Amino acid sequence: MELPRHRVDLRAMVRLTELADYVVPFCLRVACDLRVADHLAAGPRGVEELAEVTGTRAGPLLRLLRTLASREVFVETTPTVFALTDLAQPLRSDHPLSLATAYPLLSCDVAAWGRLDHSIRTGQAAFDLVHGTGYWQYMATHPDESRRFDASQRAATRLELRSVLGAYPWADLHSVVDVGGGDGGFLAGILARFRHLRGTLFDLPHVASGAAKVFADAGVSDRAEAVGGSFLDPDGQQVPTGADAYLFKRVLYHWDDESATVLLRKVRAAMRPDSRLLVIEPVVDPVVDGESYVTGLRYDMLLLAMAGGGAREVTAIEKLVRTASLRLVRTIGTLTLPILEIRPA
Repeated sequence: MELPRHRVDLRAMVRLTELADYVVPFCLRVACDLRVADHLAAGPRGVEELAEVTGTRAGPLLRLLRTLASREVFVETTPTVFALTDLAQPLRSDHPLSLATAYPLLSCDVAAWGRLDHSIRTGQAAFDLVHGTGYWQYMATHPDESRRFDASQRAATRLELRSVLGAYPWADLHSVVDVGGGDGGFLAGILARFRHLRGTLFDLPHVASGAAKVFADAGVSDRAEAVGGSFLDPDGQQVPTGADAYLFKRVLYHWDDESATVLLRKVRAAMRPDSRLLVIEPVVDPVVDGESYVTGLRYDMLLLAMAGGGAREVTAIEKLVRTASLRLVRTIGTLTLPILEIRPA
């Protein structure tokens, strides 16, 4: 019996090959770790010279740079001489939205991605399986990798900040509390843009302690303060009260529904009747536009593999906030994360 013949779509097969490729992502991350873009900032340089300043061998470095040049990250201007492209410019450390530290090649992450099948089969973090401990516990005992991870988060925050600054009427506000805002980079960026605003960072004491330098570097120390506390500690410092707005940027998706409800209720208790809560969070349904949807899906898989959490659909967030006597008013799409404006019910 003759088997049915199928039309062969070679373009589709090539596209699948590109999607399955991890050669380019690994090469890009190594180029970032070697600061190749910084070494090309002044103009084209030969691979021998680049190898000397990056502490590598010219032959393997040439192969890496040609691989990236094939994807328009760098360009080979003449044989073995490379220069920056428009795509490579944000990889410079002096770029205003620098992504130079955004893509570290962390061996602990790579090992976890290698067991993504475990997460898909069980819903549990592959990272825990591979390393025998949770992501944050691991980082607490591996300071070098923790430092590089923190730098990647600061780079992501710069990009997210730029995308949301023009998407919401921040000028209507006078006081903001950033709950779980890390070292204060996001809050400092908002205060630097809107000079009338005052801000408070609320995070764990050892995290909030690092905000003073961030505020000083941004020139907003006179309008910003950091408060250490935990929403899970009933006897500790509670969320500061009476602000015009409260921020959750990439916070809720780290928590299960029960813990997220506790957090939301704590914030609801701190809000005035006319306060608002702005949840800047990955979502996994295309409520507003495609960019926010795709970003949400990537974060969702990242959380699944690394920490066992995950992004929610907007309808799930809407249901969650109702348990804390809050209501979703509107959703605003941006090029990175959507903004969910939430008010007291």
